[in-house]
Amino acid sequence: MTEQSSHRPLSALSAEELDAFAATQREAYEQVRTKGLSLDVTRGKPSAAQLDLADGMLGLPSTTKDRSGTDVRNYGGLAGLVEIREIFAELLGVDLDQIVAGNNSSLTLMREVLVDLLLFGGIDSPRPWKDEDKVTFICPVPGYDRHFGLLAELGIEMVTVPMREDGPDVEAVAALAKDDPSVKGMWLVPTYANPTGATTTQEVAAALTSMPTAAPDFKIFWDNAYAVHHLTEDETKSADVLSLASAAGNPHRAIMFASTSKISYAGAGVAFLATSVEQVTWYLDHLGMGSIGPDKVNHLRHAEFFQDADGVRAHMRKHAEIIAPKFAELDRVLTERLAGYEVATWNSPTGGYFVNLDVLPGTASRVVALAKEVGLSLTPAGASFPHGQDPKDENIRLAPTMPPLAEVTEAMEVVATCVLLAAAEKLQDQGA
Repeated sequence: MTEQSSHRPLSALSAEELDAFAATQREAYEQVRTKGLSLDVTRGKPSAAQLDLADGMLGLPSTTKDRSGTDVRNYGGLAGLVEIREIFAELLGVDLDQIVAGNNSSLTLMREVLVDLLLFGGIDSPRPWKDEDKVTFICPVPGYDRHFGLLAELGIEMVTVPMREDGPDVEAVAALAKDDPSVKGMWLVPTYANPTGATTTQEVAAALTSMPTAAPDFKIFWDNAYAVHHLTEDETKSADVLSLASAAGNPHRAIMFASTSKISYAGAGVAFLATSVEQVTWYLDHLGMGSIGPDKVNHLRHAEFFQDADGVRAHMRKHAEIIAPKFAELDRVLTERLAGYEVATWNSPTGGYFVNLDVLPGTASRVVALAKEVGLSLTPAGASFPHGQDPKDENIRLAPTMPPLAEVTEAMEVVATCVLLAAAEKLQDQGA
């Protein structure tokens, strides 16, 4: 974010100047209302143009057999097709025997693992998690709302730590995990995090995988959803968490998840789980009670379409060509409209799907409500915190990927107007 601006901080305005500024913003807001807008930047969905990039898969696979001669239309192959596992083992930096290819949703894999841990315990658990007095997860914030919703549904308690530019606050994580055996794990989106865009460094990952924990079966749910979702030519490399965990003597601590949901088709992709070889066996043993194999036809379709890891990388550069201009436009509008007023900060991510907007504390809910009244749907304020409760009421997640570029411009103009109006109202109230 560029902070060069002729705008004066709103807090520096006199009461009369602030009243005049607020009146100007209210007038601008009412002008927006007359447009009858219907805009949506609530979720990080790929646009139709991005989905079109994978339409070559619709005529695939060209055969019904994998390279070993096995008919992919039949039962079996619980760990998934070797061909697609090889491609994503390279992309995710893991060994072939450490990775499983499933159906389309990595969130489903996360839920399966959590449920298995609750019902049966892990290979390093003294007992099933359901038999503990309570189970707690550490949640870096701002974070991914679906992670928090999954924990809430399963009755798992949540404690928060700050998400920083180099990953979660390691000291805070270590302090929570060291003495409390109920702290069984943590979430982490390590590469281009949702929504902050932060990437966990190798050093932070090493600290997380080696830190002492009171629970012998502490798990890091390493949701590498955006591992190859670069927006610039400077492609950030994910930390090698499985090797770090193994070297630290905690080989079963990290469980990695990923998918092609924002690579090929969001509703018809392939999801992946990667962890220690022993923990892969643990997962497959439980999976085998409810499945006789994933959609290997879809696996083969993807393997034929991408051919290899470089094919995926080339495909992702096409995605970046579509969405990078939207992120640039979001940044341009917010910088032009908001920089200098000192009522908002936001990141300029180099990958991933979101922009993290922090507004004047106590105004995020008001910004979202104002936007809704004039036809712009934003993610609910506080969605990036457990139970939707942002203690400062300052955080809003912006998702510019799905709308056309012109709508991104229009939506960000509305966001800026709402941010300024809400901030002016807040400062007026404080000065009253």
